[in-house]
Amino acid sequence: MNDLLNKKCVPCEGGVLPFDISEIHKYQKKVDGWDILKDGKKNYFLNKKFKFKNFLDSQNFINKIGQISENEGHHPDISFGWGYADIKITTHAIEGISENDFILAAKIDQLTNV
Repeated sequence: MNDLLNKKCVPCEGGVLPFDISEIHKYQKKVDGWDILKDGKKNYFLNKKFKFKNFLDSQNFINKIGQISENEGHHPDISFGWGYADIKITTHAIEGISENDFILAAKIDQLTNV
């Protein structure tokens, strides 16, 4: 994961191919507990659910993710509420997963290790 933490997301406006499943699995080993799922269009995305003691802890976590996302210029889909946060990461411009998604996942995971 350390190599991902030292990288910065690169702006993606399309024109590159998303990772294939073998590349996704190679990178998946570098992050902790992220599931690989497909959306309704059969595009891959990363997903992880986090649990917390209460609403405020969930909200604080989401605010920290917001700061990281702005710094990286890469923004996940987030839902949260009392005691949980559900994070979905994909590269919308290529309708799939790229290295950026794993960089962001690694940085989000680092929040839970502090």
